[in-house]
Amino acid sequence: MAGTPRNPASSGKQMLSEQVYAHLQGAIMRGEHAPGDALKPQDLAKEQGVSLAVVREALVRLVGEGLADRLPNRGFAVPLLTDERWQEIAEARRTIEPAVLRMSVERGDVDWEARVRAAHHRLVRTPPYAAEEGEHYTRAWAEAHRVFHRTLLEGCGNRALLETFDRLWIASELARRWSAHRTPDRDGAEEHRRLEEAALARDADTAAAVLVQHLTMTAAALTGDASQAT
Repeated sequence: MAGTPRNPASSGKQMLSEQVYAHLQGAIMRGEHAPGDALKPQDLAKEQGVSLAVVREALVRLVGEGLADRLPNRGFAVPLLTDERWQEIAEARRTIEPAVLRMSVERGDVDWEARVRAAHHRLVRTPPYAAEEGEHYTRAWAEAHRVFHRTLLEGCGNRALLETFDRLWIASELARRWSAHRTPDRDGAEEHRRLEEAALARDADTAAAVLVQHLTMTAAALTGDASQAT
């Protein structure tokens, strides 16, 4: 029996929404919209040459990822960088990710080990800064960083947990883009090396402890609270 024909109009709207979403996500992550800036659907629709419905769909998706706030009777805005907001995200990550990493270390197979090693190698080989991108991390390094952390957790085999990681990562990455310069002396490369080493040694206790410390130092950098990094 033939499948249900696809609606060309619906498919076209979905494609436009995806394009607008990708554009807005990139613009917010690059800092083209500062924290607290209004994201006005009417202006964005005119700028992108699409309908208001397409823009609203993209904005609602950004709200779900923590890259935009929906304001009562005032539309949408880039989230403000408040300590409380990022500490809540950091607390969620410190609660969830070490537990998922334990599962990953216990369940991951040889293919997972190979992916972890490859992801770490790419991270090490990718320059974190470039003159043209100022004091923000380069997009290539930011992606290699995300892939490494996600690959560490993928051995858990639980898609729901990995989707939770994805949402929390995007929300915390926004803050990281604005705060990368706060800890210039931090040896992130060594922290990542220790994570890879413990995971591949199948030492779940050490891997989880190293990840907790890593996430705690990141939270301290985002809020400027040096006391948390001890």
